[in-house]
Amino acid sequence: MSRKLRGDWSPQQIAGWLPKAFAGDHSMRVSHETIYRTLFIQSRGALKRQLLEHLRRGRTLRRSRTHQWQSSNQWLEQAFSIRQRPAEAEDRAVPGHWEGDLLVGLHRSQIATLVERHSRFVMLVKLPAHDSPSVVKALSRKILQLPQQLRRSLTWDRGGELARHQQFTIDTQVKVYFCDPHSPWQRGSNENTNGLLRQYFPKGTDLSVHSQRHLDAIARRLNERPRQTLGFETPADTLARSVASTV
Repeated sequence: MSRKLRGDWSPQQIAGWLPKAFAGDHSMRVSHETIYRTLFIQSRGALKRQLLEHLRRGRTLRRSRTHQWQSSNQWLEQAFSIRQRPAEAEDRAVPGHWEGDLLVGLHRSQIATLVERHSRFVMLVKLPAHDSPSVVKALSRKILQLPQQLRRSLTWDRGGELARHQQFTIDTQVKVYFCDPHSPWQRGSNENTNGLLRQYFPKGTDLSVHSQRHLDAIARRLNERPRQTLGFETPADTLARSVASTV
């Protein structure tokens, strides 16, 4: 194989040539991706110099399409679909089922928004960073402030910020369900709330400047505002009444 590489054969050409040259020997089969990875020296982080110059693309590491997909989407394979969500969450009959999303501002600043489906009660979470471990830690801390009967499920979009959803469930005992692709309407309460929040957090502004105390104050304003969908009751009153009835 080294001789072929020195003859400027590409890994694809070598992989295609092997079955023809060794038709009766099935052990002489290898994919071009395997050839790239065999050449890669983990300890040095580079391709062997004497062979690198013979590759047509001088990459230090070849990443397969499978690897790229796994890095960004593999976590969805272990995720629960919204179609598996309990019926009680779907019909809003029982409090404690939440919808979540990120409100995005200038310089990739973000605020996590949580809306309880039964009452439309809102919680806002300041995020120190946008990576999944940071988001999961902040959300877990907020959810754990709730009484047990209000910690039933969370429905989220398919964003990578919740790639570590399994850790969130371990920390909170709250299952996470993910929407179908390109289906924001499946989190309708959250989408509507995010629209209302733009009154306080306009697009194009830096959301990182707001303290958690300020976010709590804005959430309280929304929660004490009568909502037509609740028969002009407030989310705060609706949730309090629901919790009292489940105790």
